Amino acid sequence: MSRPVSRVLTLLELLQTGGVRTVADLAGRLGVAERTVRRYVDHLVDLDIPVESVRGRHGGYRLAPGHRMPPLMLTDDEALAVLLGLVAGRRTGLTAAAGTAGETASAKVRRVLPERLRRRLDAVLQSVAFTAPPTGSAAVPETGVLLTVADAVRGHRPVSFRYGGGRRGEDGAGGAGGAGASGAAGAAGAAGGERTMYPYGLVAHAGRWYVTGRDLSAGADRTFRLDRVAGARILPGTFEPPDGPDPAERVLTSLATAPYRHAVTVWVRGTAEEVRTRLPGSVAVVAAEEESWSRVEIRAERLDWLPGVLASLDLPFAVERPDELRELVAEFANRLADSARRTTRDG
Repeated sequence: MSRPVSRVLTLLELLQTGGVRTVADLAGRLGVAERTVRRYVDHLVDLDIPVESVRGRHGGYRLAPGHRMPPLMLTDDEALAVLLGLVAGRRTGLTAAAGTAGETASAKVRRVLPERLRRRLDAVLQSVAFTAPPTGSAAVPETGVLLTVADAVRGHRPVSFRYGGGRRGEDGAGGAGGAGASGAAGAAGAAGGERTMYPYGLVAHAGRWYVTGRDLSAGADRTFRLDRVAGARILPGTFEPPDGPDPAERVLTSLATAPYRHAVTVWVRGTAEEVRTRLPGSVAVVAAEEESWSRVEIRAERLDWLPGVLASLDLPFAVERPDELRELVAEFANRLADSARRTTRDG
């Protein structure tokens, strides 16, 4: 691409960041004279891109609303964000676009990407499983980390990285589905330092990104939050992913069995399938089913939210442990009964 054409496209990219850009600022960023900037603006206008001039002390140029969308200039991070947003929206049912609009938009973005970036983005899309949509603020990993780990997942390659760790219970690092693994083994997943692992898959769950696999540093299956990973690099060699639960199930189980302050056991009258439709896998694990009752195990930092959750099941239940939860359920039931008897706002 010739330098003038490249600079015209760079000018368009600068204008797409929004607001008014002064001629002096644009000239400095492009490394050209101010009159050259004006000539580049004329080129964009000739291409039917709605650039308008703003007069005054703080004047310059800005993009005006046009009758059609102008060509978009996307960085690697922006292209990744657009594609993942389209795919996540389609897979989680959040996309409002009718028909195949999401698919055609994804295809258009992919078609104009450089081959190198397209391959790496494809690795992400082929490696990630989407579960629950975000419920609050998202924790976004570095683009380089996400692309590198996705490459390792697709190629069945070992990967090393630095891990920042986190607060107890946040990383859900238990060995999901591994032989002899348990939630108590998950503490190593939250530890910081250098890690080496065989990554089985990527999972986007409730606004956070996870990688799950065999942590060679600990000799057990682990789950790590990608926003706490830095310096990811692929190592020589390959591995064969084991049979067993898929990555999404591994992550959800590890979150539900992570070490928390309270270990809760509740019997719910209903089949395991009925209970799982009411309690997500990231919250509870159905440990057994006996004579139309299912034993449910929950790890929690606090117990105050559980009475409302148990009541919302609309199924008979019995609290096996802890006694504190049984007391909280009784208090919750009394408050509901008081509210049911109240007919006015007084009292």
